[in-house]
Amino acid sequence: MGCSSSSQAQTTVSTQRRRLSVGEVNNEGSGLADEPSTEEKRGAIQALSAEDLIEMMKEKGSGGRKFSIGSKTDAGTQSFSVKKTEEAGEGMDKSLRIGYTCRKGLKPESPNQDSWSIVQVDENFSIYAVYDGHGGKGHDVSNFVKDTVPKLILKDPRFRTADMPAMLVDVFKTTQSYVQTMDQTKQLSAQMAGTTATVVIHDKAQNQLTVAHVADSTCVLGKYTDESKKNSDGVALTRDHKPDLQDERRRIEKAGGRVVFDGYANYRVYAKNGQYPGLNMSRCLGDLLGHKDAGCSAEPETSVVKIEPLHNALLLCSDGVWEFIKPAEAVSIVMALGPEQAQQAADKLAKEAWDRWIKEEGGQVVDDITVVLVHLNVD
Repeated sequence: MGCSSSSQAQTTVSTQRRRLSVGEVNNEGSGLADEPSTEEKRGAIQALSAEDLIEMMKEKGSGGRKFSIGSKTDAGTQSFSVKKTEEAGEGMDKSLRIGYTCRKGLKPESPNQDSWSIVQVDENFSIYAVYDGHGGKGHDVSNFVKDTVPKLILKDPRFRTADMPAMLVDVFKTTQSYVQTMDQTKQLSAQMAGTTATVVIHDKAQNQLTVAHVADSTCVLGKYTDESKKNSDGVALTRDHKPDLQDERRRIEKAGGRVVFDGYANYRVYAKNGQYPGLNMSRCLGDLLGHKDAGCSAEPETSVVKIEPLHNALLLCSDGVWEFIKPAEAVSIVMALGPEQAQQAADKLAKEAWDRWIKEEGGQVVDDITVVLVHLNVD
């Protein structure tokens, strides 16, 4: 059914796309006129791109090992293949007990559109992030956002202060503005492509996490259920930004958009007088038509979470994991192997997610699957 202000019939999506982020769309007559970007903004993007992330960390003047690792866009077509990675700096500190994997789904029409990064700024601060691209060039948008967000964080004087939640709101908004400029200058195609974004700043000195997100790449915090440390539970630190949430629907409809059930599994966002963008999320980066005509938002929700003694794991995953696996089960899967086997645990969770998709969808479709696992309170 459509939203209360619309009498149009249901918009349907093909079986191959039914659980994925973007349904079939028709953007004819959308009439978006590109506004020229300012030379100042273009210059800022160029300058930021030219900066070296490791050198930016060194300029902060703090000690400890500095490194970054993350995904690199590739054209791989083999299902469940591992996306390429690129590293910089002094190499990952193995004592961190971190695991990660990024696997291509069963979507023959597109490459792996997920992106991710882990940045160890110094001995006290790390930044973890997952981005799930969608749309024809979503992999390019997610990769651009992955490269941009950590640099904007490091350049902001509010980094390492109590103002980091407000800082992250501005970082997301600036990134969205940069995506728009990149689209206007034909360096990205983001009218109908975009990405989720889930970013966590880990303050090890204060034992706390600052979380910011748009869309549905859920962040989960694991915790032992009692002092025996035999069983674990998991709780989502982020809520999925779905169009049928009361506050999200209100904003969308106030902006002139529509929320329509797709007849299978999702409510989707459409412009008032068009069959686009067809997103199953209400907040995102990129998706310029959705922001202009349908009430989508790039403003993240933020939170600060204190790490308690029984907390044992942090998971940032794309919805390829969460479609068929609940937070508590995901935490149990990774904790079964222990901190010293963090990489094997990330791979195991990804394989379990893949198997669930094959079983539930009959081998017709599997979303891209990304896992970033960080063990906490490791002695």
